[in-house]
Amino acid sequence: MTRGSTTAAAPVQAAPAPKSRRIGTVVAGSLAAGLVAALLLAFLPVGTVDVDFSTAMVLFGFALGWALLAVLSVRLTDQPQRWAVVPAIVMAVFAALVLWAPESVVDALRWVWPPVVLALVVWAWIRSKRELHSHTRTWLLCPVLLVLALLAVGGGYETVSRAIAPKVVMNGALVDVGPYRLHLECHGTGSPTVILEPGAGGSAASMGLIAPAVVRDSRVCVYDRAGRGWSDPAADPPDGGQVATDLHTLLINAQEKGPYVLAGHSFGGLYVRSFAARYPDEVAGLVLVDSTAARSGAVPARGSDRFLKHASSLLATTSRLGVSRFLASLSYGELPPAYRDDARTTAATGKELRGTIAEYGVASRSAADAGNLRSLDGKPLVVLTAEVGNSNGWMDDQVKSLSLSTNSVHRVVSGATHASLVDDPDHAAAVTQAINDVIATVRSGVPLPHP
Repeated sequence: MTRGSTTAAAPVQAAPAPKSRRIGTVVAGSLAAGLVAALLLAFLPVGTVDVDFSTAMVLFGFALGWALLAVLSVRLTDQPQRWAVVPAIVMAVFAALVLWAPESVVDALRWVWPPVVLALVVWAWIRSKRELHSHTRTWLLCPVLLVLALLAVGGGYETVSRAIAPKVVMNGALVDVGPYRLHLECHGTGSPTVILEPGAGGSAASMGLIAPAVVRDSRVCVYDRAGRGWSDPAADPPDGGQVATDLHTLLINAQEKGPYVLAGHSFGGLYVRSFAARYPDEVAGLVLVDSTAARSGAVPARGSDRFLKHASSLLATTSRLGVSRFLASLSYGELPPAYRDDARTTAATGKELRGTIAEYGVASRSAADAGNLRSLDGKPLVVLTAEVGNSNGWMDDQVKSLSLSTNSVHRVVSGATHASLVDDPDHAAAVTQAINDVIATVRSGVPLPHP
């Protein structure tokens, strides 16, 4: 090298990653993108959000993930996975049918998609074993295929179980209350009329141990809140105030005469308190059956329920996989057969699962609205409490409810749990007795009998 001369060193460039190494990134990135797309699409701000919409959006998202795997593996790697186009097309077609096809086609699709997806899983496993040489096949793609297979099995279980389940016919009538129709069923004669309010997620049929016993002494009505049982779903999740307003409109439009004795179990206790606060002249007495505690203070402002509507619909898509039906099959076993079949039939639907989830989402508003009831002005009140399984402070809240009336009594049902008060014949008898005691007091004017 001569004095003053310089030699520029050529920049060293990193060698590009071998295409064979990129395939793992493409597989992981494509499947992750499909999952993210499924969640984002399910929360699109559209007018109508239901289980069909959420199902279709999830399928469109997954279809995108498979399409990305096919395209990117061809462009960026030396291991093209062209077979991934097939699951992309199948899922996109299923999504379009669920979203836009007539209901008869969607019902027929219940029989088609489980075997198609199972066949697709087997075919994809064979093709990927032949064409995908990466650890991601073992720890990522195969588990995804296994999940798809399990979903198909669940879908098959739901379809077959739905077909062989006892055929149930709705009793009572659907009554128009304005934005939707509510199911109402009334039997018996005599006043005061008793209104039974089920707990969270409960339908009219879930009161099947109580309604037939009460009807021997007075007229009794059971009904389904919006989104439960046979009733239409609501566009927005109804809180306790809306439930009370709906019930009032329902009874007027059905020409059921008050004043009423209202009996509410669990969350139903909140709703009957809200009704009594709004329409005190139409209430003759209350029975709070292990009621959820009301809360004092202002009712939280009703903000946007968009997230809750989308989230509840997304979770309710599991009803297509037999989740709701399986859980329902484990419940209602002690109800009379007609009520049991009715309760299990409606509980298996995505509509009811969506409504139940949304009900919990507005629980704070419902509890605050129920707190607006300050006094029953001496009308009879029975507070029933389960003896077993109470959380800290539950019994104190039950006792506080007695202050609503100077004519009140507290009864702890020995051996009862929160659920068994309506689904165990022996414990449900205590509820029937409490209702009958309130009826007798309303008729005679004699104070409630104390233990």
